[in-house]
Formats: sequence, C-alpha cells, structure tokens
Amino acid sequence: MLSTSTSTLVFWFLTILIVASALAVVLLRNIVHSALFLILTFVGIAGIYILLNAEFLAAVQILVYAGAIAILVVFAVMLTRRGDISESNLFNKNYLAAGVLCLALFILNTFLIGQTFWTIKSGEPPLNNVGAIADAFLGRYVLPFEVAAVLLLVAMVGAILLARGVNQDQ
Repeated sequence: MLSTSTSTLVFWFLTILIVASALAVVLLRNIVHSALFLILTFVGIAGIYILLNAEFLAAVQILVYAGAIAILVVFAVMLTRRGDISESNLFNKNYLAAGVLCLALFILNTFLIGQTFWTIKSGEPPLNNVGAIADAFLGRYVLPFEVAAVLLLVAMVGAILLARGVNQDQ
C-alpha cells in the first residue's frame, strides 16, 4: 500500500501522462503514432485503476483495450492501402464546435463531481474485488455469461463467413 503523498504523486503523474497522450492521439498527423499513444493512454488509465484498488479492472483495461483494440487499430492502419501514411490523419474543420462541446462536458463533469457526496472509510482494508467479481460470474450469473459468450462466438463466425463469401464473389 502506498502512502498518501506517494499515491498523490503517482496519481498526478498518471493524470499528466493520460492527458498528454490523449492529446497526442488527437493532434498527431501520423495515424500509427496516434494508435501508439492510444495504447499509452489505456495503460495510464489502468494505472489509475490500480491506485483505486481495482486490480481486475486494470487487468481488463490492459488485456482488452491496450492489447486487443489498440493492436487491432495498428494492424488495420498497417494493412490499408495508402500512398503516404503521414497524410492519413488530416485535421477536421469542426474544431471550434468540438472545442465548445468539450468545454461544456468539462464544466458539466466538474459540476457533477462537486455535487457528489464522497464517503471515505479510513482504517478498513480494501475489499478483494477480484473475488467478488468471480463469485458473481461463477455463482448466479454463470448461465447468462456463457450464453453471451456463445452468442458472441456465433456472431464472430458469421461475420467471418460473410466476409469470405464477399471476397469469393469478387
């Protein structure tokens, strides 16, 4: 367990890392570099989850987002046929509307965080949330979890068959 001052320093380091890498995702012209900074953003968010004693969410963040989605983006970019990849991430002309929307959402989030009643329990050890999640999925929710997994598998196989059928027709 980190001390309060150390966890505060780690939090601010991760916050600066997340904001800077998220800005790099949006502002860089090279889409491959944007995808790599997206991975860094996801890893920073996993670090915030670890600070909150949510180890399971941190592991899911790393495995699902940083592992699967970001690598999928990188492969999709690498496999697309483009002449000059440095011009593939052009700027949009709607930056003013996007800036106003982002500012409005920032003000709304700040207001809602200020209005939230936060309870702090000192002296209690953190709960083992991985065990609680395992009990929930392997207890009452095992059947819906398995049905959802089979449904996703069938959808993935169907998408592959449809894609193969489209490629063979051409």
